[in-house]
Amino acid sequence: MSRELKNFGLTHEQYNVLRILKGKSPDEMCVKDIAGRMIEKSSNVPRIIDRLVLKKLVKRTNDANDKRHTVMSLTVAGLNILELSTQRINQLLDEMIQLTDSSAAQLNELLEQIRAKES
Repeated sequence: MSRELKNFGLTHEQYNVLRILKGKSPDEMCVKDIAGRMIEKSSNVPRIIDRLVLKKLVKRTNDANDKRHTVMSLTVAGLNILELSTQRINQLLDEMIQLTDSSAAQLNELLEQIRAKES
């Protein structure tokens, strides 16, 4: 998956930030909220966002309610690259993981049992 994301000029962490922003779209998000949703909690979110801003995939603006806060949102280019990279990753996963509907349901049930024990 890393190789495929690299073809799009993205790291796993950058891809994760783009997905988080898309999930909240059209609303904007601050760095703290993005960091709280990251898969890898030790990620340096401000640095990741800086790189995405340089690539023009994310836009940084001042919060309309509090000018001291900075918020991020996806640009059109960010949305496009996210859609293209997600299509490719989904295609790869479909090729690698070929489960029947019953196997997928069984796997989901097992994962739910694990999640229930974590709570």
